[in-house]
Formats: sequence, C-alpha cells, structure tokens
Amino acid sequence: MIVLGAGPAGLVLANLLLDQGIDCVVLERADRAHIESRARAGFLAAATVRILERHGLAAGLRLRGKVHGTCEFRTEEARFRLDYSTLGSGDTHVVYPQQELVRDLLERFLSAGGQIRFGVEATEVRDADGDRPAVHVREPDGRTARWQGRYVAGCDGRHGAARRSLPSGSAVRRHIDHRVSWLGLLAEAPPSLDAVGYAVHGRGFAGHMARTDTVTRYYLQVARGTPADSWSDERIWDELDLRMGAKEHGPLTRGRIVERAVVDLESDVLDPLRHGRLLLAGDAGALISPSAAKGANLAVLEAELLGRALGDALLRGTEEGLDAYSARCLAHVWRAQEFSRWMIELLHAPSDWHGLPVGTRDPDTPCGAAGESLFLDALRRSRLASLAVSRRQQDWFAERYVGL
Repeated sequence: MIVLGAGPAGLVLANLLLDQGIDCVVLERADRAHIESRARAGFLAAATVRILERHGLAAGLRLRGKVHGTCEFRTEEARFRLDYSTLGSGDTHVVYPQQELVRDLLERFLSAGGQIRFGVEATEVRDADGDRPAVHVREPDGRTARWQGRYVAGCDGRHGAARRSLPSGSAVRRHIDHRVSWLGLLAEAPPSLDAVGYAVHGRGFAGHMARTDTVTRYYLQVARGTPADSWSDERIWDELDLRMGAKEHGPLTRGRIVERAVVDLESDVLDPLRHGRLLLAGDAGALISPSAAKGANLAVLEAELLGRALGDALLRGTEEGLDAYSARCLAHVWRAQEFSRWMIELLHAPSDWHGLPVGTRDPDTPCGAAGESLFLDALRRSRLASLAVSRRQQDWFAERYVGL
C-alpha cells in the first residue's frame, strides 16, 4: 500500500493501516524538518479530536492543546461574542497547531515501525485501473524509480501527482474563485483577545486566531495580486489596529512577523474521489477555503473513512467500503463547502465595493452605479445583525462552525 504525502490525511491514514497490520510506505517530497515546521491550520473540531482519540493519536493535543469555544465579531459600529460551547450541540474546538499534530503522527508512525521516504517526489501514478498500480518517483539524488502496491492513496495536495494522474474525463471538477485574497501572517506575539476575532470593516476583513501563548495568526484582506512582502510590519499592525477597532476595544499586542503569505480563497472539488485503485483524500480531492477552518478536519475524517475501507478490502476481501468512500466523503465536503461560502459572504464586502482596491477604499466614498454591491453589503449586515440577536441563528452557526 502506497500513501502519497505526509500531511494530516496521509499520516492519519498510514497510522490506521499500520495498526491493522497492513504494510504501507509513505512517500513525501519535502524533508522531515519542513513538514514538522510548516505552519498551517490550528483549529481541530470535536469530531476530529474524537477520531484521533479513537485511534490513539491524540496524546499530544490532549497534553498541549487548548479547548476553545468563543468567537467575537467586530464591525465599525459594534461587537458581539458567541460562546458557541453553549450553543447548538455544545461542541468546542481544540487549538493545536497543525505542525504539532504532524509531528505527533509522524513520531507515532515511525515508532510503530512505519516506513516513510522523505525527499521522494511522486511524478505519476500509472495503471490505477489494474491490480498493481505503480508510482513513478524522483529520488533525492535525481534518479527515477518505481513503487508498486495494491492501492495508492493520494494525500499529496491539489498539485500532487495523484490528481495529475487522473485520466481525462474520469472526474468532474467543480471550482470557484471566491474573489477574495488574504495576507496570512504569523506573529511572535501573545494573543490579543481570548477568542477568535472576526473584524468586518469597510477597508476589508481582518482576523485574529491564537496559536500558542506566544504566537498568533492574523489575516488581512488585500487586493488580488498584492505581493506578500509589499506591506511593512508597521503598516500591517496599523491596518490590523484600524480594522479590529483597537482604539475602541483595546490595543493589539504587537510582535515580530515571522511568516507571511498571500492566499487567494478558492474551492475545488473532484467527483468521484476514486479511480480504480487510486483514492484521493484531503486537498488532493477537495480543496476548501480557510474561511471556516475545515480543511485539516475534513482530511482527518476522510483518512478514517479510507482507512476502514482499505482494511475491509485488504484484510477481508470486500470493497463495499471503497465503493462507498467517495460518496460518503463528498457528503461531508459539500456541507463544509456550503458553510465556508456562507462565512466568506458574511466576512467580506463585495469584491468590487466602491470600485477600489481593498485597503484603500473609503467607506464614505459615493458608490455611483454599484447598486449590486450596495445590495450585497446590506445582506451581509443583515446576517451579522441576525447572528448577534437570534438564538436560532446562533445555534445554526455553532453546529456548522464546529461540526463536519
């Protein structure tokens, strides 16, 4: 059994296969130091935590993760908080940086005798419709090689070899560009509020997400095409202060910005997630925007479903689980996509608002003929107002915010 990619999906799956006595190898194009240090999402849903606990993969997050159940919305007029741990199903998140989870999963896999090859780049998957699919790779020294197994799990992202190797016409691709871009920031600064912060401002969205006691993730909506290094640290902090209402609600704790990257919010789903003996999980099969923190959670859920199905196929000779795998995953994916899109529309002004780039527009500038933008902005404000006062709306939000 061959697993492509050592992210959350690939490593959860590899651990589950190893626990069932199924021989597998993980092929990862990056080196170990890179995958253990790359900062990604950090909000694990209650269902994700339960999956990890069920398979003995939650020791680290139980020791170092922090339970979180509050989010705060800020507008230019007011702010309100939702203690979502008391709403809907009463579930919470556990804040645990993804690189910490990857480190835990990797250590567990290797200590149990698992095999992983770092620096090996998969270039193509062949013969997926046969009994012995083959993965062609480029070794760290540049030589080419081939690995064969009974199945290949493509957990190597949207640009990986698994997705590229799908034959033309074998899957329907559904894609949307949400026309929103974020400047994602990692700051060596303690969290400035004890909640996830969502600021809805005329100059664009800003977000605050705690990662550890000393590190905070921030987001700033920027104009499409903005280079990641075009804003100075001082300008970034000044803009965060403005959009998050630091003057009205309290100052942000500033610190050195150690990582920055521009993210264009997109969603992309393949259907089905299986072609013969090649199966996709995580971003390889369905990319989701980061607006609702669903990506890593979907990856873990899909890995569990795939691990069970492969166990049935390899140990018990039945492929019923594999036959149902794609449909079961996509049902969860589309629920998450729907809520992610709802969050995007809640947090961001229409992309052509005032016809000016995000970060430069003046909320008082006349809009001229931009009647559609005015209409959409009014809808957004109405949604925020309902969320602030309606218990029914808050319960709906809480269940979808935490749930899968």
